[in-house]
Formats: sequence, structure tokens, C-alpha cells
Amino acid sequence: MNPKSHVPILVVEDESSIAELLRFTLQDAGFDVNIAATAQAARQALEKALPRLVLLDWMLPDTAGITLLNEWRGNARTAALPVIMLTARSLDEDKVKGLNAGADDYVTKPFSPRELVARIHALLRRQAPSEKNEPKSIGMITLDEERHVVLVKNSPVDVGPAEFRLLQFLMSYPERVFSRTQLLDRVWGDLAYLEERTVDVHIMRLRKSLGSAADYLKTVRGVGYMLKSGVES
Repeated sequence: MNPKSHVPILVVEDESSIAELLRFTLQDAGFDVNIAATAQAARQALEKALPRLVLLDWMLPDTAGITLLNEWRGNARTAALPVIMLTARSLDEDKVKGLNAGADDYVTKPFSPRELVARIHALLRRQAPSEKNEPKSIGMITLDEERHVVLVKNSPVDVGPAEFRLLQFLMSYPERVFSRTQLLDRVWGDLAYLEERTVDVHIMRLRKSLGSAADYLKTVRGVGYMLKSGVES
């Protein structure tokens, strides 16, 4: 990605000194920056236009950032919006909570401006649309990237944002086995600090969402997981 491409970024941060540091850092890297100091201001900004990426503080004066993130992930218009949480909450359980809520990455304060810009570029590369956006279909499962929906036997099923990305990746490589570490790197990115057992949790949730198509997700004991291209009757 061209760092001078003027990609719009929304920064949701109530501390003015940090907000201005982020504005300077991101504008210097070539991004167009909009600042929202409250969750309500962020909602209003997204109603006007969707940015390419959001930097979201956890501790906001009116609504917790993670509550705002849950709102976005539950809305079809913003379900796939790339979000990096930027917060002073550095405990592992907070990172897991933020990432499981649908954050694409988690950066703790104080942060390195150069590292933050690198993480933004890495996330935008992962989120860049592919040349072919036709729905992927394997057996009774169909995944539509543009509509951000999953169908089983042509009926929509409720799939969370992390499970959507996991299924999207596995459907791109049917019959190929991936270890938990590989899935963490390829689906959540190598900058996401999650334990390997988190993959098991998301696989379990994805199987529950797929219902009658759950058998397409196969556990390869001692190795990892794969998506079968067909299920034996």
C-alpha cells in the first residue's frame, strides 16, 4: 500500500494530547485523520461515511470502547470495519476480551508511533479486497465476502466476525491442514497476542453456527484443523 494514499482513518480518543499525537503521526504517514472524542461522536462520524480503519480507545467518557465495538460488529454495515484497539489496559485477559469482541489488533499505551503505523499498514493489507469477490462455496456452505454473510443450504446463519474470518481463510484452502499457530498468524495476524487454545474456542463457535454443516470442519488430532471439500454421507 502506498503510504501517501490518503486513506481515511477515524481515531476515537478522548485524551487530547494522545489524539493530537495520533493525528500528527498518521498525517505524517499520509493518512487522512478524523478525531472523535466520544463514542457518540464516533457513531455520528460513521453515519456520515465509513473510514478504512478505526483506532479505538477502550476508556471513553460516555460508552466503553469495547461496547462500541460490539455495536459495530452487530451491524451489517460496520461488521467488517477494521478496528485496532488502542488502550492502557495491558493485561492478557483484556487483550483476549478485546480481540474476541472483534478487534483486529490490540495496541497498548504507551505505544511506538512507528510500530503503530506498521500495524495499520499490515492490517490494511490483510483487509484489502481480493480481485475476485464472488461468493465461495464448498458443499452446503457459501460465504459471501461482499455481503459479509454465511449461508448453509442457502439459508443465512449467524457467524461472529472472528469466525467469519476463520471460515473465509479455511475455505480458501480446502483439504489443507493448518496448525493452531498458523491459524493465529494467518487469520488474526502475527501481531495479535492470543493463546493457541483460543483457536479451539472459535472453531467450536463456528461449528455451532454451521449446524448441519459442522462436519465440514475436521480436527486433525495432534496437528490442527482443516475444511473438507465434501462430507461423507
